[in-house]
Amino acid sequence: MKLKTVLLVSLLVLVKFSYAQNFKLLRFNEDYSALKGSTRTFYNRLKYLPLSESGRTYVSFGGELRAELDRAQHEDWGASNVGRNIFLLQRYQLHADLHLSGRIRIFGQLRSGLENGRKNGPRPIDEDQLNVQNLFIDLIPYKGMDDRMTIRLGRQELQYGSGRLLDVREGPNLRLYFDGAKVAYTSPKWNIDAFLMAAGRVKTGVFDNPISRKSSLWGIYSTHNAAKMLHIDLYYMGINRDEARFDDGVAAENRQTVGARLWANGNEVLYNFEIGYQLGKFGAADIRAWGGSMDIAYRFANLNGAPTVKLRSDFISGDDAKGDGKLGTFNALYPNGGYFGMNPQAGPANLLSIHPNLSWNPVENVLLSLETVFSWRQSLQDGIYLPDGTLRLGSSNSNRRYIGTAYISTVSWQISKFLSYNAGVQYFKTGDFINDVIPQHKDGVFISSLLGFKF
Repeated sequence: MKLKTVLLVSLLVLVKFSYAQNFKLLRFNEDYSALKGSTRTFYNRLKYLPLSESGRTYVSFGGELRAELDRAQHEDWGASNVGRNIFLLQRYQLHADLHLSGRIRIFGQLRSGLENGRKNGPRPIDEDQLNVQNLFIDLIPYKGMDDRMTIRLGRQELQYGSGRLLDVREGPNLRLYFDGAKVAYTSPKWNIDAFLMAAGRVKTGVFDNPISRKSSLWGIYSTHNAAKMLHIDLYYMGINRDEARFDDGVAAENRQTVGARLWANGNEVLYNFEIGYQLGKFGAADIRAWGGSMDIAYRFANLNGAPTVKLRSDFISGDDAKGDGKLGTFNALYPNGGYFGMNPQAGPANLLSIHPNLSWNPVENVLLSLETVFSWRQSLQDGIYLPDGTLRLGSSNSNRRYIGTAYISTVSWQISKFLSYNAGVQYFKTGDFINDVIPQHKDGVFISSLLGFKF
C-alpha cells in the first residue's frame, strides 16, 4: 500500500511541475539537451540533470506505467472451449539516459510486465517480471555539420518503416528487443542502418532472460528523402531459425528478404506502398515467397475534426503445395501485429486482406476510429498464422478461402501530455474456412481498456 501511495504522489508531482512533451515510440530517441538553460523545475531536473560544470555531461530519466483490462470471448473461435477470459495486464518501465560527452552515451531501461486473471495463463507477450529492455552504448566516431555516424552496441529496440517487417510492437504488454550491434548514418537526405542481432528470449522471472550469442537477424535498411511527398525505403534482411514451423512442416530456416517502400505523410494525402521478395532454404526446400501492401488515405483537413478515410490492403503469399520442395509462405519476421486489427486474428502470412478505415477528431485530443478487416487465405494449401508468424490453424485440406471479418471501433483520449486512455471493441465474424475446420466454431469478441502514463 505504501508503494502505491508513493507512486500516486510522484505522478501528481510530475503532472503539476512538468512542461509539455512529445514522447517518442523509441524513448532513447528523445533529446532533452535544450533544457540546459531552462527554468530548474522539478520535472526539468528529472529530464536534464547536469553532471559537469559545462553541462555537456548529463543524465535524463523517464518511464512509463500502463494498465490494461481486457475481456476476450472465444478468442480461439471455440477451438479449445476456453470461453470468456477477463484479465489485467500491467507494464512498468524506467530508463536513464547518460550523456558522457557529445560522442559517448549510455542508455539503460528496465521493464516489468505482469498478467493476472487469464484462465490459460500468460501468453509469451504478457509477462516478464523484471528484466532489461535496453542497455547499450552509443559511440559517434564521425560528426559533421549536418550528418553523423553512430555505432550502437548492446541490447536495443529496433523499428523500421511502417513496422511491417521489423517493429518494437508497442501494442502487447512486452515490447521486442534484440542483442547486437548497429551502425547508423544520418543526414538530411539519407538514413542508413546496418545491423547484426540476436532476437531476445523471454523467461518470466527476475533478470533471467538469456543473452544469445548466435546472430539470428541481420540487414541493411535505408531511407532516402527524395522530395517533400516522396520518401523511398530500400532494404535487405536475413533471418536464421533452427526450428521454424509452417503448415508445410518443421525445419531449419535461412531466409533473405529484399524490399522497397514508397511513402509520404502530407497534410491531406498519405500513402504507403511496400513490396518484398524472399528466398532461401527451409530444410532441403527452396524458399520463394512474396508480399505486398498498400495504404492510401485522404485527410479532410479543412473540415471539423479533420476526418480521414483510409484503405489498406495486403497480398501475402502462402505455400502452394506441401512436400513439393518449395516453401511459398511469407515470413514477416518481427512485424507490427496491430496493423491487422486491435486484437489481430490473422497475421501477415498466406493472407489477402482489405481494411477500410475512418478516423475523426470530434474534440481536441480525442480520436475515434471505425475499421473493418476482411481476410482470405492466399493459398488453399496453407493455413493461417498469428501476427508473430506462429502457425495458428492448419489448412486441414479445406477448400474454403474466407477467414472472416473483424469489425473494430476504438477511441483514444490524450488526457494530458503525460496521461492517455484508449478503449476499443472488436467483433470477429468467422468465415467459411474457420467454420469448416473448427466444428464448434464461435465468433470472437474482444474489449480492451488501457490507461497509460509517461514521463
